[in-house]
Amino acid sequence: MVLLGGLKETAMENMGMVLITLAVVAALIVLAFVAQKILKKDEDDRSFKIRYIALVAMLSAISAVLMFFEFPIPFIAPGFYKIDLSEVPVIVGAFAMGPVAGVVIEFIKILLHLFIKGTSSAFVGEFGNFVVGAGFIIPASIMYYAKKTKKRAIAGLITGVITTTTIGCLVNAFILLPFYAAAFGGIDKIIAAGTAVNPMVDSVLVFCLVLVAPFNIIKFGIVSIITVLIYHKISYLFKMGNE
Repeated sequence: MVLLGGLKETAMENMGMVLITLAVVAALIVLAFVAQKILKKDEDDRSFKIRYIALVAMLSAISAVLMFFEFPIPFIAPGFYKIDLSEVPVIVGAFAMGPVAGVVIEFIKILLHLFIKGTSSAFVGEFGNFVVGAGFIIPASIMYYAKKTKKRAIAGLITGVITTTTIGCLVNAFILLPFYAAAFGGIDKIIAAGTAVNPMVDSVLVFCLVLVAPFNIIKFGIVSIITVLIYHKISYLFKMGNE
C-alpha cells in the first residue's frame, strides 16, 4: 500500500508525462488495430476472445518478471543502460495474436513493473521503455502477421530492430537524456559517462549514434534470435481461432 501510495503521488506530480504516455499508448494501439483490420485477421468467436485475454495476461506477467533480470554491457554503453529479455514474450504474443496484442502486452508489462517496483524517473524511463519496445513489436508483428512464414518472421524482426534503433536514438536524444541530465547534475556528466566507454563521445548526438544505437541493436538482436529459435517450437500453444 505504501508503494501504491507513493506511485499515486508521483503520478499526480508528473501528470503531464502520465497523460503524454497514455496518449502515445492509445495512438499506438489504434495504429496496431488499423493494421490488423487491414490484414483482416480479427476473430469474433467467444472462445477466441477468452483465450486471447488469458494469453495476454500470462505473457504480460512473464514479461514483467523478466524485466527484473537485467544486466549491463559496459563495453557498449554506460552501466545505466541494461539489457533484459522482457520483449521475448511480447513479440511471441504479437506474432501469435497480432500487433494489438503486442502493444497491450507491452503496456501491461510496464504497468505491472510500476506496481511492483515503482518509478525512479518520474515515468520518463517507463515511457521510453514502452515506446522503444513498441517500435520493435509493431513493424515486426505486422510483417509476420500478414503472412506467417519463417522468412517473413526474420524480415519482420530485422525491420523491427532497425525501426526501434532509430526510435531509441530519438527518444534518448530528446527525452531520456535531457531528463536524466536535469535530474543527475547536467548533460556533461552523461557525456562523460559515455566518453568513459567510447572516447569518440563528445555530444548527445554522438552518444546516441555510437552507444545507444549499438546497444539497441544488440538488445533487440538477442531478442530476435531467441524468438526465431523458440517460436516455432512453442507456437502450437498459441494457436488462435482456425489457425
